[in-house]
Amino acid sequence: MSENLSPIDQAKANAARKAVDFVESGMKVGLGTGSTAAWMVKRLGERVRDEGLRIVAVPTSSRTAALAREVGITVITLDEAKWLDITIDGADEFDAEMNLIKGGGGALLQEKIVATASDRMVVIADSAKEVAHLGAFPLPIEVIPFGVNVTRGLVEELLGAFDVMGRRTTIRMNGSDPFRTDEGNFILDLHLGRIGDPRQLALMLNQVPGVVENGLFVDICDRVVIGHADGRVEVRDIHDCSIDVTELPVGDTTNIFANIEE
Repeated sequence: MSENLSPIDQAKANAARKAVDFVESGMKVGLGTGSTAAWMVKRLGERVRDEGLRIVAVPTSSRTAALAREVGITVITLDEAKWLDITIDGADEFDAEMNLIKGGGGALLQEKIVATASDRMVVIADSAKEVAHLGAFPLPIEVIPFGVNVTRGLVEELLGAFDVMGRRTTIRMNGSDPFRTDEGNFILDLHLGRIGDPRQLALMLNQVPGVVENGLFVDICDRVVIGHADGRVEVRDIHDCSIDVTELPVGDTTNIFANIEE
């Protein structure tokens, strides 16, 4: 059922509307997962329908693939694409260096593979996602189910050597059962509070047996598009250190993605 957009959802929608301007006909596009990315997929579908935009897309989850097909976007696999021109995705947190925490929607593995197989990664977010230090949002890591509690213990032991505020970990649940990723793996959420060195932590987490990938995206994002509820959109580019602020007309105020989480 539809409902009016909250200010945060309006900000997400505005960021998505701006970000799709970076997509041109003939491109191969990575499509992220989550509520902000869902707005982006919808806007791309509108451009395909109304402007004749010709693209093929690689989704980062089965949910995104279903939505892309629904709005008329041609979906292919990453192996078919081989390389992408651009990936547009959301983030759970980002800092001043455009380091990210992703994986709140449980798709971090495919998201990281797709993002690193792209010429550019553009992140779309509302201003509340910007933080001075990553870590307030629990850091997801994808782990294989076999020996999950052993892996969990090794991760907690590893965290003792890092500049983090907390070491508590939880297995993400889906009702009474562990949440399963598209690859059939589990998600451990690390409640760290603050991460002093995201780059080093990302490297070391992936050395733990049983860990498939972690939700720290370091040196991957090229641009962040930050939406505001009043129509302002800020675009930051890490390569030329530019900041561009534009104003969009107020868009649709119907929240058709109210049941989709980041």
